[in-house]
Parts: sequence; structure tokens; C-alpha cells
Amino acid sequence: MGRNKVTVIGAGNVGATTAQRIAEAGLADVVLVDIVEGLPQGKGLDLAEAAPVVRHDARVTGTNDYAATAGSDVIVVTSGLARQPGMSRDDLMAKNAGIVKAVVEASAPLSPNAVLIVVTNPLDAMCHVAMRASGFPRERVLGMAGVLDSARFRTFIAEELGVSVVDTSAFVLGGHGDTMVPLPRYSTVAGIPITDLLPADRIKALVDRTANGGAEIVALLKTGSAYYAPAASTFEMVDAILRDRRRVLPCATLLKGEYGVDGLFVGVPVVLGSGGMQRVIEITLTADERAAFEKSAAAVQELVAKLPA
Repeated sequence: MGRNKVTVIGAGNVGATTAQRIAEAGLADVVLVDIVEGLPQGKGLDLAEAAPVVRHDARVTGTNDYAATAGSDVIVVTSGLARQPGMSRDDLMAKNAGIVKAVVEASAPLSPNAVLIVVTNPLDAMCHVAMRASGFPRERVLGMAGVLDSARFRTFIAEELGVSVVDTSAFVLGGHGDTMVPLPRYSTVAGIPITDLLPADRIKALVDRTANGGAEIVALLKTGSAYYAPAASTFEMVDAILRDRRRVLPCATLLKGEYGVDGLFVGVPVVLGSGGMQRVIEITLTADERAAFEKSAAAVQELVAKLPA
């Protein structure tokens, strides 16, 4: 048994930070791939030179060549453009769909048993592109968004109540972005629903802040977007898969009738372990929650309809 191997495609901030977390946890050897010559090699070498200090012996290599990725257990796709000023969401989607299609077509055949984790935005639509390009079953194509959205919601709940984030848990469904559906009655502090601890208007403020969490950081940074929390969230999914932890995590997954949705990637809680998504956890929604979830699914459907064939 050799060590696990994870390919991270895209050596930007999210990709490089994800590679760092995986290597420093000693979870797997990491291959960092990017189209820009020298970028993955430089970041890979820098990460490798940190290993003696951090005391792990995972190998980190950077390359422009997919041959080095062969036999990966997990492939993380972070490559794509961030939205530029004046660029519509549709322009961004067409460009990123082309990038995701190309990188998945280059990497999936070399690692036919890998689990694909898509991080590129617009997330839910990019999962469709990755699935089409790989031909992988739904168990092995997942999108990272729910873990990040939950982490943001948990941060804000803990801050509001003056408690440790460790004791907070949050439940988030739906697409990534404006139409996400946080479920306050399942979001808890040490098992107590936040609906028992906070008034409705404060909960609504936290929910809104969570839905706009990415935009809030972009507005502050001005020249980039979030990467520490997205990388940590991606790492949590990789860790659950490689260590077969069977964690219950919200992920974008292809629904086949669950929650009344068929043939769309939408964020729902899944059991994540060896081989990827082991099962979808389906809960009963109230009428309001269902309406919000259906609105979210409709927004994803609208994006998917615009994807280049």
C-alpha cells in the first residue's frame, strides 16, 4: 500500500492552500498542476521546503504535465477565472466551463477511480461540466460549497452568541451563493437550536451575511477572493474520503429524486467516506424551507441551461 495521492488542479491561492493543508496533515502526497509554467513548480518546491520544519514527509510536486497525476485517489479542481470587473456571471460561466472541461478531460482518464471535488465557480453548474467530462458516477463527483457556507454560518453564530465555534453546528442546503438555504431549526449551539437562542431578526441577519459571505471578503480584499476557509473546507472533504470517516457534510451532489429534484447538482447533506458520496441524507422540510430549496434548485437549473453544449 503506497501513500494516498491527491491532485490539485489550479495553483492559485485556493489550490496552493489546499495542497498545504493536505501535505501538512500527512494525509497524502500532492501533485499541484497549473497551466502557468513555473507557478506550480515554484509553489510545490516552497511547500516541500516547509516539510522539515512542519515535520511531515508527504511529497509535494508541481507540474504543468498531467502524466504526474496518474493514479490519484482524489482530484480537486480549483482552476478557473475569478470574476473581473464588468464581466457578467454568464461570461464567467462560459469561460470556466471551458477550463473545467479541459482539465477534467486531461486528468480523469489517468485516475479512473478518483473522486472529483469541484471548487470552481459557479459551483453547481461546474459539477455538471465535470461529471460530463469525466463520465464518473455521481458518487465520485462532488462540489465543495456547503462545508464553506456552514463554516461561515457557524462563525457568525458563535460571534453573535459569544460562544466557541467548536460547539456550533450549521445546516445549509441549496446552491452556492445568493440562493443558499440555511436551516436555522437544525443549526445548533451544543445541540440547542439557534431558534431557541436568538430572535428571528438576528437569525435573518446572520443568514443574509452567510449567503453573501464570499462577496463580503471580495469587497474587503478588492484584488482577490477568499481562500483560507475554502481550502480548509476542501481539505475536510478530502480527509473524510481518504480516511473513510463517513462524515455527514453538506456537498453539491447529483440528486436523483431526493428532495424532489432529479438530475441537478444541489447542496444537501451526504455521508462522505471511501469512494466518495455514500448516501444522501434526506430530511423533511417545512413549506417555507421547501419553497426556498425549490427556488435554489431553479436557479441552478437556469445556469445549467446556459452551459455550452
